[in-house]
Amino acid sequence: MKKKNILKGVLFVGIGASIYGMLATFVKMAYHDGFTTSEVTTSQFVLGLTGLLILNFIQTLTSKQKLSLPSSKEVRLLLLAGTSLGGTSLFYYIAVQYINVSIAIVLLMQSVWFSVVVESILTKKLPNARKVVSVVIVLLGTVLATNLINMEIELDWHGVFWGLMAAASYTLTMFTSNTLATHLPVFRKSIIMLAGGSVVVFAFLFFAQIGPMYFDGLKSLYLNFTDNTEHIHPFNYSIFLTYGFVLALFGTIIPPILFNVGFPNAGLGLGSIVSSLELPVSVTMAFVLLGEKVFFIQWVGIVLILFAIVLMNLPSKKEKDVSMA
Repeated sequence: MKKKNILKGVLFVGIGASIYGMLATFVKMAYHDGFTTSEVTTSQFVLGLTGLLILNFIQTLTSKQKLSLPSSKEVRLLLLAGTSLGGTSLFYYIAVQYINVSIAIVLLMQSVWFSVVVESILTKKLPNARKVVSVVIVLLGTVLATNLINMEIELDWHGVFWGLMAAASYTLTMFTSNTLATHLPVFRKSIIMLAGGSVVVFAFLFFAQIGPMYFDGLKSLYLNFTDNTEHIHPFNYSIFLTYGFVLALFGTIIPPILFNVGFPNAGLGLGSIVSSLELPVSVTMAFVLLGEKVFFIQWVGIVLILFAIVLMNLPSKKEKDVSMA
């Protein structure tokens, strides 16, 4: 029975990671069709929130037991934590504007060693030797995966910056998701966090697209960050009928549900290893659908990063002894 639950957890996490890995390719396709970052993120969060509200309503009606409700403090904390969810999508999608999807996902995966640093700060303990080695391997793999050695791919520093910002935000999302209000049903918790993320997305929509059309002062402020005014135009609602549903389904509905079901069965360590599937899936999707060049040295770097994730999450001898006892 235990093995069956682990297999179920691995399957759910693996499918969720694979689906999430496809997301950036669809975002890039939306950009090619003329949609903006604001339109992409807004459609994803609005439709995602709508979908989760419907699922929560169905669960509430069909559940045979009373579902847990969050306290007012938990709501405030989850809303605040959810801003990192909005930040992750926003920063990641901005990065994809400047760099290849295959490079952007590698930068996002820097959350692997970001989390080691955050964990060390919170616990006030230095990481063990294996984690340090894993971090070094991740950094080496990143150098290869972004092709910094022969520079056949030009890296735009804007894309690198936003990619690393996405990684930092993703790290915060993972920590808060695993520690805050764990007693709540999946849909209810996701709705509150998504609502917090929506605040960030809507604020960006106003600042970067809608607001500058009506307020000259805001437009002047916006132009301090970029010379590109192509994004300043009325919202294109056709995004909801074209890419919005896919973005919401693949980004804010299916993966969180699968992760929340899968991680408790697979365990955090094994689940983290399996969730790294999003890296090769994302690169492969970009290669097949977008025709992005992926050199052999980049695949070597990706394999190194995956190896480091496995190494970091393997149980220690002490943990093995405890489990056997």
